[in-house]
Amino acid sequence: MSKSIRFYYDLLSPPSRALWLALKLGNKPIEYCPIALRKFEQLTDEYKKINRFQKVPAIVHGDFHLAETIAIIRYLADKGQFDERLYPKSVEARARVDEFLEWQHLNIRLACSLFFRDVWLFPINGLAPKPKPEQIQNLIEGVESNLSLLELLWLEKDFLAGTNLTVADLMGASEINQLKICHYKVDEKKFPKVAKWLERVREATNPYHDEGLTFINHKAKQATVAKL
Repeated sequence: MSKSIRFYYDLLSPPSRALWLALKLGNKPIEYCPIALRKFEQLTDEYKKINRFQKVPAIVHGDFHLAETIAIIRYLADKGQFDERLYPKSVEARARVDEFLEWQHLNIRLACSLFFRDVWLFPINGLAPKPKPEQIQNLIEGVESNLSLLELLWLEKDFLAGTNLTVADLMGASEINQLKICHYKVDEKKFPKVAKWLERVREATNPYHDEGLTFINHKAKQATVAKL
């Protein structure tokens, strides 16, 4: 196998951004290959040869092609591409991280993805009209019910899987940060643990954290200015 691992991603994608952060923190040789979702580059015949699902993220290591973020995380960790604290080797510690990675699919990720899709992605691409206020409120309630679960079930310590930053935190925070583009901000009074946790994740991963959110923050600012 070739020693060079090619990583295909778009920082507009929360799972891509989380994995990009993990790789940047690992500081190992990686060939970064951006795929512009906004230009539908993931739908080209060329990219279909990279990832048959035509989504991001994906990796290629020699003749080995792999899609799906959680599978990629496990593969790259086993290949020594991450700081071990991000995805531990200890069976118990790794299982605790995996517990959140599995849980978040139908909770944080689902709620945030629906909000992002219906409020920003579909309307801006002409695929659906802008949702009505009551529809937006329903989406917000879906997000906030999951923020409540984070407060109650996952934030007994500084990070989701204990006292150290892991890929669980990168995945969860990336989904929530995506909502900035929809002008949703976590209410510090309603969700104090979540707000403090997001800031801890930011501090632990900067300067890459803010770099990874450049497009999201830019678009959020553009829309704010347009309203003035």
